[in-house]
Amino acid sequence: MEILFDTANLADIEAMTPIYPVSGVTTNPTIIKAEGRIDFYPHFRRIRELIGPDRTLHVQVLAQDAEGIIRDAHRLREMIDGEVYVKIPTTEQGIKAMRQLFNQGIGITATAIYSKTQGILAIAAGADYIAPYFNRMESLDIDTVATIKSLAKFIDKAGAECKIMAASFKNVAQVSAAFEAGAQAVTLPPGLLRAALSTPDVNQAVVAFANDWYETFGTTTLP
Repeated sequence: MEILFDTANLADIEAMTPIYPVSGVTTNPTIIKAEGRIDFYPHFRRIRELIGPDRTLHVQVLAQDAEGIIRDAHRLREMIDGEVYVKIPTTEQGIKAMRQLFNQGIGITATAIYSKTQGILAIAAGADYIAPYFNRMESLDIDTVATIKSLAKFIDKAGAECKIMAASFKNVAQVSAAFEAGAQAVTLPPGLLRAALSTPDVNQAVVAFANDWYETFGTTTLP
């Protein structure tokens, strides 16, 4: 099971990576837009410093044609580091680029997946991760859970090493559903994890435990 932060915010990554058992960071141009006009490559080299060499870093290409995607992929790995997983939208041109990059030994995350067909093609093209968009699929009345289950069965049957990394969540219930359906990984905003641990019920329970101890022993610490 892998949990990744879907963010490019340095403060969140620095503060929350030591707390949560995350295995990497994912980004895309929309996430980067939230950070403003950053100094792109130094920003991502800083993310690598913060997460260390053992966590994965996924950065998206900008080009939409296969040749441009391949150029972007090499540029990202040249300017950030050679372990970057290149995020490629699962289009016809994206699949073409994935096949070539796979043969070059470059890590691939196939993104913008809305269907089983996209996922199957990305797996066959050599993607290391496929990223179905959970909430966006649900919003289009697509059975996301069934899609993830089918892709998990396909991976198992084919003996592929690809992992399903579900993305696009609006709540933690969707995250749980993705794991239960067979996703090996999820990527979500850090704030969604923080919200799950900060509900009033959780806080009330913690306060109640402390009060019960104090009423029994008259102290706020263990003896």
